[in-house]
Amino acid sequence: MHLQQLELLARLFGEDGPLNSAAWEDASVRSGWVEGVHSMVQHQSALHFICSGGGIDVIFTLQGDPSLFVASAACRLLVHLLTLSVGSELTVPLNAKDCDWPACAHMIIRHIEESLQSSSASHIKQSLKLLTSLFGSCQAPWTKVLWLGMAKQVESFLTEDSVQAQHILADLLLNMARSPVFHDTEGSFWALVTSALEHLTPVQSSPLAVGILRLHRCPQVVRIKALTVLLQPMDCILRAAFQPLEYAGLLDESVSDPSAVESLLSSKSSCASLLCQTLAHLEELLSVVFLPVNLPYASLLRSVVTILQFCNGLLIPASPLGSKISQILVGCFRVQKSALDALAALSDRKCSDTVVGSLFDVLLAYLESPNTTPTVLKKSFKAMSKWLMSLPGMSFFKNQQQTEKTLQDVFLVLQKRLCSPCWEVRDSSLEFLTNLIRNLRDHDEFRQSLLSSEVPKLTENLLEDPESYVRASAVTAMGHLAFITYFFVPESPVAGNQYNKEKTVAKLQEILSTDPEGFPRRAVMNVFTMWLKESCTGQLEETEQFVSTVVQTTAHDLDWEVKLGCLELVQIFCNHMFCRFGLPECPYAPISSAVTSSICQNEPLQIFCRANLFSFLFRSLCDCDKPVGQKACDILLALKSHFCQSSTTDLQGPGDLSAGHGVHWLQGTLRQGSLVQNFPTDDGNGVDFQDPESMMLALRTIDLVELHNDLNKCSDYVEKSPQSLLEDILATVGTAEENEADCY
Repeated sequence: MHLQQLELLARLFGEDGPLNSAAWEDASVRSGWVEGVHSMVQHQSALHFICSGGGIDVIFTLQGDPSLFVASAACRLLVHLLTLSVGSELTVPLNAKDCDWPACAHMIIRHIEESLQSSSASHIKQSLKLLTSLFGSCQAPWTKVLWLGMAKQVESFLTEDSVQAQHILADLLLNMARSPVFHDTEGSFWALVTSALEHLTPVQSSPLAVGILRLHRCPQVVRIKALTVLLQPMDCILRAAFQPLEYAGLLDESVSDPSAVESLLSSKSSCASLLCQTLAHLEELLSVVFLPVNLPYASLLRSVVTILQFCNGLLIPASPLGSKISQILVGCFRVQKSALDALAALSDRKCSDTVVGSLFDVLLAYLESPNTTPTVLKKSFKAMSKWLMSLPGMSFFKNQQQTEKTLQDVFLVLQKRLCSPCWEVRDSSLEFLTNLIRNLRDHDEFRQSLLSSEVPKLTENLLEDPESYVRASAVTAMGHLAFITYFFVPESPVAGNQYNKEKTVAKLQEILSTDPEGFPRRAVMNVFTMWLKESCTGQLEETEQFVSTVVQTTAHDLDWEVKLGCLELVQIFCNHMFCRFGLPECPYAPISSAVTSSICQNEPLQIFCRANLFSFLFRSLCDCDKPVGQKACDILLALKSHFCQSSTTDLQGPGDLSAGHGVHWLQGTLRQGSLVQNFPTDDGNGVDFQDPESMMLALRTIDLVELHNDLNKCSDYVEKSPQSLLEDILATVGTAEENEADCY
């Protein structure tokens, strides 16, 4: 009220105030004005002020603003004003004529009706967008009454080419179809949806069709028509490729004139766009877990394979339309990528040997072709791996020889691709190999085909690749390959000494210590962690030595992600040791008196000391990268809970004086937040990280909870404000005048 009395609100948000300002020419000012109104209008008095003071007319004008951001914000604001104005006070009448709308709502609704009846196409589109936004955000019963007053006018736009708002109509109808208000509209609304599916072009109706097919509450007849619209281009592809049709088509009849689809597919400017849109919509539907409609998967798969054959020149069409489509699609990367994505999405559907055979033939042709781009090749690998993994028991075909032949062909192609001069191709090939091993290593046919090929040797060679991404992928592939070469079949004559465990471990440790790039070193840490999780690092003594070596190597690494990976390795090792010696993996689980004997507790402690874990953990506490310190603190807190919660009296004494002095120094160093280089390289300060008694004393003495809280504090915990942020920025870049201006 005070602001209104000062006429400040009228100058800012009235009809004349903002329009007379020179700043109004700036789109950001207009956008800020709209957002300001949106924030202000949260109650009826503010709503009344905007509607009575002329501000509503400014908002109507901003609907057609040249800035899309401003126009969109104005549309959202009108929806907000309308829903706030109507609220829950309106008693919903039987029809729109009897409805007594509140004043502000009446102004907006009258504006929508006048715009829809105007001859201006831009005004019609603005109102249709407003209705689309309204029905998408509000599902109150009064929206049905609002619609009944405008339905006839909106329906007329389906057949009016002068308006060119068909794509907005599709969005509007889809938002309405999602609203429960229109689920029981006596068939009139669904009749309009059916009419839209029949009158809109294939490109315009496809988004509406796919949205309808995802609805669980929809008349069956409308769902069938939507499915027919979506499948028309795929059906046309099959009929154009095969004359007479060798297999069952996708459709028995069309919902609209099929010549429209044929015309689009025979045009170079529209063929690829229509197919990419259709394939993307199919992939979207295939990703839905509970789809309320049954798709003809076998025919869809044939159609997708046929498109890929067209794109690669593998098919001689049997019709003039097929020849035209083939000429357009040959070498079309956009369609290739969309079809391969759809093919991968179809991988979990059952189909016949004939279809699977042609599918693998097409994929192998793409993998072999020198014309396949790296991006298309990557998608081909993805589709191939998904189909190889989807068929149960590696039984691609009823004929076992055919299965073995397919695997041999796959690895022959992979051998060539691993030697490609293009690093993206080598990288994708290694990722494909890793994915196959991860999912198919339990199958004898797969292991035999892989080990009898040159793929393992070529993969090992790529550990020396000049490209760091490829070296990292090679490390990951070798890590998974180890499960086949010596973890699963240590006595296999195929594996031999060429792929022995010691050689692989030594090579990966060399990469961890010497590779100049971070990606390969991170990959090594991931592999070592994976091996330790799978208990593939040998007996206790071997595992202890393995972890100790990795920890000592990683302690001097400058890459924080490598250190973080090593800390995860340490955490897994600690859990394994606790399980091995009868201690629970969870530090807070109850422990029996027998288990808490000093013998059981001291053995893991001695192992951790010998493996240099405490040295690495305490140094990591003061690492300059906060995630490293946080992880190290979490592990130390867990160790403290294991070793100190039920400590026996003989471990609670003051201990050796030198040990106490070293722990006191360590505690002070940690409190200062000193960096890693401040730690001693030997026991000059009396800190012996390999002495169990000193480490037990350190765990019991040092306030790790306080350190944990400090590490979890944000850098701005002292003061969090725009001013402090600006001061931080200025302190970083200097206080030159131009920097100050930029910051503020």
